[in-house]
Amino acid sequence: MPQVKLKVQLLDVTQNATGLIYAACRQCYSAKFAGDIFEDTKDDIVKMEEFIQKVAESGHESPLEHVKFTFAICGVSRALTHQLVRHRIASFSQQSQRYVKAVDFNYIIPPSIEEDKHLREKFIRIMQDIQKGYDEFLQSFKKIGASGEKVNQDARFILPQAAETKIVVSMNCRELLHFFAVRCCNRAQWEIHFLADEMLKLCQDKLPAVFKHSGAKCVKLSYCPESAQFSCRKFPLKEEIIKKKSQV
Repeated sequence: MPQVKLKVQLLDVTQNATGLIYAACRQCYSAKFAGDIFEDTKDDIVKMEEFIQKVAESGHESPLEHVKFTFAICGVSRALTHQLVRHRIASFSQQSQRYVKAVDFNYIIPPSIEEDKHLREKFIRIMQDIQKGYDEFLQSFKKIGASGEKVNQDARFILPQAAETKIVVSMNCRELLHFFAVRCCNRAQWEIHFLADEMLKLCQDKLPAVFKHSGAKCVKLSYCPESAQFSCRKFPLKEEIIKKKSQV
């Protein structure tokens, strides 16, 4: 039952993403047919990227919904994916604990536990005990003649949220911007924060016109929308900005 590390691989991006977003953006302001605009998008890539960046930064984000990214993700916990699937404008295909036996299951150790020798040893012992209990359940089911997914679907109830899982995720660009705004924040849970950072790097590399300045809410707002109690203080609080302006 080894501990595993996060891995994120970009499987696919909508073909000619820049041209598609550009055509969709221009359609909103042009009498021309989007099909003709799209056919003319093979020339000046820099011009299109500059146009897309200006439109996106203005808040006109609906054209971004036409382009999607698909990621393969592994080395994450079931605790993380329970948070991830709350982003409803997305598609998910997750490894099933019903059809895939958790034999020698991998697991994720939180940093706060990993850094403490005593806590780490205790955590690993608990994972080993759960694995032993899970295996015993499988053997007990086998003795009474039960087998297959019906066994797995009930035995999985004792598996921990720390258990590693694999998932394929697709999101359009607009939802990705929202995902990064929420999950790249320093207040986000550490594991999904790490995942969001890795996904953001891939998006910035592939489509900088949209994602160059993406990240936590404060990056775009230039102030922290959280209360003083929860702010990491990377940016000043909204109230501080308002107070400063009122004194000018």
